[in-house]
Amino acid sequence: MAGASGTLDLRGRSASARFEENPATRDNPWARRIILATSLAFFALFLVMPLAAVFVEALRRGLSVYVAALTEPDALSAIKLTLIVAAVSVPMNLVFGIAAAWAITKFDFKGKQFLITLIDLPFSVSPVIAGLVFVLVFGAQGWFGPWLRENDIKVIFAVPGIVLATVFVTFPFVARELIPLMQAQGTEEEEAALTLGATGWQMFRRVTLPNIKWALLYGVILCNARAMGEFGAVSVVSGHIRGLTNTMPLHVEILYNEYQFAAAFAVASLLALLALLTLALKSYIEWRTAQQGTVGDTP
Repeated sequence: MAGASGTLDLRGRSASARFEENPATRDNPWARRIILATSLAFFALFLVMPLAAVFVEALRRGLSVYVAALTEPDALSAIKLTLIVAAVSVPMNLVFGIAAAWAITKFDFKGKQFLITLIDLPFSVSPVIAGLVFVLVFGAQGWFGPWLRENDIKVIFAVPGIVLATVFVTFPFVARELIPLMQAQGTEEEEAALTLGATGWQMFRRVTLPNIKWALLYGVILCNARAMGEFGAVSVVSGHIRGLTNTMPLHVEILYNEYQFAAAFAVASLLALLALLTLALKSYIEWRTAQQGTVGDTP
């Protein structure tokens, strides 16, 4: 006899009930509790406690010291430079990410796999090595060093070098979020739009962009978080010039090395707040993406 719950045996038990009663498939409550406790312990030990310690140390000497550390001229310069670098590098990676994802998912061409490999290159190369490469190319003794010096153009130990290094270490994020999604979506909707007479721009704006908007925003958020927190490549090309080429992570390092712990943790707490904001936006994007998928799957 079969019912809504599935086929019944001679005792009137459903298949799901027999599955749950089987000792080999029954969930062990103690195993579940141990796994959950272990996960929570690692979460508290390696994430919550260090994050809480940053804010505790930042506010240990009072709110006035905290505010003074953030409004000090070198700190304001580091905050400003960090925002400028992010404001320049993120849009550049946005354009590159969309173009690369479009080319890889919509067209077949020679060197396609090589392009995908190049996109993943910053994930496998140390940021410090990336910074050294830019010094080799644009430094005073580098390939373009004499020409840059003759034309009074500064790249290394200046803002352009910091932007270049940041763009290099962050450019996979947008493309890597878009490529799997656009591959899964295929080209049917774009082909239909072209058949109906849409131009390339109309097709992108009305068909492609609405389909990728949440993945695009997700990639931009991750790219921005990495741009503001990048240390290795920026440390190599910046020169650590206080008030000029220090970003927030570099400023934290200098303050800590000078035993200005309250100021160091104050600036670090600002970076932590930006990270928490990024995490909140990331969670919201994931939720909206899941909601969009649920609505799309509804018959």
